[in-house]
Amino acid sequence: MSNQRNVPRRWIQPDAIEEALRAGRPRRADPGSTPVSGMRPPARAASPAPVDGPILPPATIGILGGGQLGRMLGLAARELGYRVVVLDPDRQCPAAAVADRVEVGSYEDAVAARRLARSADIVTYELEHVALAVVDAVAADGVPVRPGRLSLKVTQDRLEERRFLESIGAPVAPYRVVTDQASLINAAFQLDLPLRLKAPTGGYDGRDQVRIAEVGELGNAIERLGRPTGTRLLLEKELPFDCELSVVVARDLDRSVAAYPPARNRHDDGILAESVAPAPIREGVVARAQDLAIRIAEGLDAIGVVTVELFLLPDGSLVVNELAPRVHNSGHWTIEAAVTSQFEQHVRAICGLPLGSPALRGAAATVNLLGTGRRRAARLRGVPDALRVTDVHLHLYDKREVFERRKMGHVTALGASPMDALETARLAASLVRL
Repeated sequence: MSNQRNVPRRWIQPDAIEEALRAGRPRRADPGSTPVSGMRPPARAASPAPVDGPILPPATIGILGGGQLGRMLGLAARELGYRVVVLDPDRQCPAAAVADRVEVGSYEDAVAARRLARSADIVTYELEHVALAVVDAVAADGVPVRPGRLSLKVTQDRLEERRFLESIGAPVAPYRVVTDQASLINAAFQLDLPLRLKAPTGGYDGRDQVRIAEVGELGNAIERLGRPTGTRLLLEKELPFDCELSVVVARDLDRSVAAYPPARNRHDDGILAESVAPAPIREGVVARAQDLAIRIAEGLDAIGVVTVELFLLPDGSLVVNELAPRVHNSGHWTIEAAVTSQFEQHVRAICGLPLGSPALRGAAATVNLLGTGRRRAARLRGVPDALRVTDVHLHLYDKREVFERRKMGHVTALGASPMDALETARLAASLVRL
């Protein structure tokens, strides 16, 4: 089920959200919003929409980050006739093969980012670990950065993300901010076990967090996390859930939105292992998940793709787990199984082009190809065997080195049902050796 109709909504102004984040006081959205369902024309905005015209091919798109997401964004941009420049610390990053140029520099290097921006008409990012100073430097030179500064600021810090979600009335797991052993123990008894202690910044794919299942594990939890006493940390209640979901939603310059059907995900120790779409959940849950994702994208004033990861609880309610202001691993199935892939959709949105349909062509599943063992040169085997499997699409990221749990590629399979597709994707993935 894709989401595609017009429902007025109270607009939460970005400056009001920034104020709430600074003050640490939640500001609630209008509770009278109406559930919506895929793609719809503009919501009512509190400020006029930008008057920028579309950025047409053969304009140049600058991408901050040259990993596999930057690579697939670059491929989608190429298909539409755009040129591509990339900022990445590694000259041989995965996106290098599809870029006109790689500007070598870290994600904190504002000077390198400004060099990139000189040859770009629009700049976007493939990961949320880009320094805000880099985005500010690019914008100061008159080059638009999309999805935007607020999206990046909110999602770089788990504490700010939680406060933002509360400010728009989005449900989150109970949490406390802790700084030392005393506050940790006090908060643990308020929330009850099991818990997750998370560093606010720097973590992804299950990194920079520890699980606390027993009282005896409280004593060294901060030490296990590796953060010094006095650092603000997020202590969060671990909720029992039926399944993990994600919704990819796009929003354009006209404030139109397009939400993809939710995918059901399975993580392995914090790293996404596989996704199926459409998620085998009730239609009412689908509509609520899409509506929640749209509300979040609107609250961020995002222009581009935003991904919302959710828990579906046993009572049928939804809780937001994480946000990503970008294309996402859990949306890779859209390349083959949606009318418009998440990557093309992002390019359309940031360039001011009309959004494409997020509708499904059929059931699909994606299985990630994760590295194992010590760091070493990558030597792929089994590719012909995997490609002999019917209805399988193999994506390899051209990473020169492999190591434990590194994402090296993915397999997407189509099928009569999500579970049929998953069985096929698992078979093909098992034949690829890294």
